[in-house]
Amino acid sequence: MVTGVSRVDLNGIGMTSQRTRERLIQRLLDRGIDNQEVLDVIRMTPRHLFLDEAMAHRAYEDVALPIGFQQTLSQPYIVARMTELLLAGGTPERVLEIGTGSGYQTAILAQLVGEVYSVERIKPLQQKARQRMRQLKLRNVHMNHADGGMGWVERGPFDGILAAAAPERIPQGLLEQLAPGGRLVIPVGGDTQHLHVVDRTHEGFETTVVEAVHFVPLRPGTVR
Repeated sequence: MVTGVSRVDLNGIGMTSQRTRERLIQRLLDRGIDNQEVLDVIRMTPRHLFLDEAMAHRAYEDVALPIGFQQTLSQPYIVARMTELLLAGGTPERVLEIGTGSGYQTAILAQLVGEVYSVERIKPLQQKARQRMRQLKLRNVHMNHADGGMGWVERGPFDGILAAAAPERIPQGLLEQLAPGGRLVIPVGGDTQHLHVVDRTHEGFETTVVEAVHFVPLRPGTVR
């Protein structure tokens, strides 16, 4: 169990320094991210901790990066955009995350909402992500090794749901786990994908298509 992390590990040096992070924040601003809370959390969160050492020098580039198992650490712009969209409907208390991956998006959410319930189908990725949550002392994250398309029924309903993998169509099970007044942010599609925002109202579900994106597909089953 990790009991702490050194200042150098958290703040970074060289290509992972605070100055490098500020350049990333400026790129996000230039691309239209304007939620100051989201920008502040991305500024403070050490993205290099979520990559293997060989890739850490690229941590603050605005690109997706490989984390193994044919998965990626999402592009900072996409993390910021999806988080901003989720919060635009009001700050959710309970958020379901589909696809923990490296845990980076998890860590961003954990600093902005009440509780994060994160589902990951690949056990080794989940184990690394859990360790990173301990390093960062983020104690409001709950993890489940399960098929993400099924959500986390036992812990629902959720005020917000954010998916880091793209199904061909939105799983009905996720819609059912969305609380009234809740919001789902999810990439949808196959070769061509678009980011969808789904709001659950008293009348049903209202869907807005936001922009083109590219995510790994949402796959069934689990990997140990």
